[in-house]
Amino acid sequence: MAHRRYLIGLIFLTFFVISLLSNILGPIVPDIISTFHVSLGAAGFLAFAFFIAYGVMSIPAGFLVQRFTEKPVMVAGFIAGTLGSLSFALFPRYPVAVVSLFTIGAGMAILQVAINPLLRVAGGSENFAFNCALSQFVFGAASFLSPLLYSYLVLNLGSTTRSSNLLLRALHQVTPPQLSWISMYWIFTVVAILMVGVLWLSRFPVVEPTDEERPGTLSMYRNLARQKVVWAYFIGIFAYTGCEQGTSDWISRFLSQYHGFDPHTTGAVAVSWFWGLLTGGCFIGMVLLKLFDSRRVLIAASAGALICLSLALFGSAKLCLIALPLIGLFAAVMWPIVNSLALNSVKEFHGSFAGILNSGIIGGAVVPVIIGRLGDAFGLRTGMMFLYITFGIIAFIGFWATPLITNATLGKPANSSSSPVIV
Repeated sequence: MAHRRYLIGLIFLTFFVISLLSNILGPIVPDIISTFHVSLGAAGFLAFAFFIAYGVMSIPAGFLVQRFTEKPVMVAGFIAGTLGSLSFALFPRYPVAVVSLFTIGAGMAILQVAINPLLRVAGGSENFAFNCALSQFVFGAASFLSPLLYSYLVLNLGSTTRSSNLLLRALHQVTPPQLSWISMYWIFTVVAILMVGVLWLSRFPVVEPTDEERPGTLSMYRNLARQKVVWAYFIGIFAYTGCEQGTSDWISRFLSQYHGFDPHTTGAVAVSWFWGLLTGGCFIGMVLLKLFDSRRVLIAASAGALICLSLALFGSAKLCLIALPLIGLFAAVMWPIVNSLALNSVKEFHGSFAGILNSGIIGGAVVPVIIGRLGDAFGLRTGMMFLYITFGIIAFIGFWATPLITNATLGKPANSSSSPVIV
């Protein structure tokens, strides 16, 4: 029992570290632009490098876990995170940043694929749903804290004295004075190295994958690729991750460019609240899904996000400062609803379909670049208007979806939809 609790704690710690490394791009975008003197499109390309690795590694990672088991694959994931973070900390150049973020993204994708079945075994299948929800809370907590850590380091490294704490004095020795934000990657390097050591010394159980966790055959993927519903939900996941990253990556820059807010303080806090509200919104979403059909909840959430986006883009500075983070509250329910509608819309090959859906994470790579390119040509406000399209796609799914099984609500158990699945 003690070993099981230790392993569950280790998995939650892994989720925390993954989020810590993954969601720092938003706060540092203004620093990247000013330090490397790059365009909005080039800054957006860094998110592309990270999430394209995340997307393309989702399916191959499943085969790696099947071939080598969870422990060595997780160690390899954190080694990739170490190499990516250390290279950027040592050589803070834009080309190095692109390679570094791709490497970190690949490592984090491998980790996420490996730890989900491990969580099921460590915590027991009967507790898997609860532990998954708790892991998402841990993931969100790290997303909330990461920008605050960035703000603390940037504000305090410049005034380091003998009385400063050990962390600040150590980072002061290795971080260029004009690049205090690079200190985040020294933190990431140390954390990733520690995780390699902890994982290496830990004893892992034998994991027998379920049908949903086992990588599919090529024939399964070919069968799924012929179904229009599969591509529709792939586009849905693509759109959602585009909404999430397209908002969070540009919050700080938008507030700085149009309203003059300091990206090291106000901008970082706004990004932090975006992730905090996205995390808290999951609990509100769970209540709503017990009261209403998930498709109606999805439509309402999309409408709320679009209203907040409009208020942020065209409202006053004070309104923008509230509305941009508030988008996270409405986005919170989109990922689980789109995923559940997708998996409840096909009769078989759910494991392979889940792999295809996870590949839709590349939307988080593509949309920030599109926003950046449009921002270079027409202004960032116009670039962020592209989010009307991605949030619109999510809303359309709420109107269009015809799942085989609808979600159970109070007084109404889950049942089969009378509408056919589009194939």
